[in-house]
Amino acid sequence: MKGQVKHLPQQLGYGTGRRKEAVARVWLYPGEGEMEINGRSIEEYFPRPTLRYQVMQPLEVSGGSGRYRIYATIKGGGISGQAGALSHGIARALVDCDETLRTDLKKAGLLRRDPRMKERKKYGLKKARKRPQFSKR
Repeated sequence: MKGQVKHLPQQLGYGTGRRKEAVARVWLYPGEGEMEINGRSIEEYFPRPTLRYQVMQPLEVSGGSGRYRIYATIKGGGISGQAGALSHGIARALVDCDETLRTDLKKAGLLRRDPRMKERKKYGLKKARKRPQFSKR
């Protein structure tokens, strides 16, 4: 059953979140605050408390901490980018579920997609901006 969403009763909302190279797909269901990310709990998936705080921020702002069961799949990027993508996806799913939450989430800056991406490597350079060592002779 890999890659398939479990069929749960009455889906409340869906949102896609992106950050750097990470993409998170988030489904909201009625529940008591459980969260499943790629088949694991939030404590397992994000061991750092700062990343867990970032993920939970949309729920804290909207006041929906214990009202939803969240099922999410995340692909690509690193752990920090994945946390940002999940936060963005949860915020979008909350708005899909209840349009009145948009103003609070927007004020907190949680609906904005972070545009910062890795700069591409240029030819003649070692990395995006690092130049080869200059030699006079």
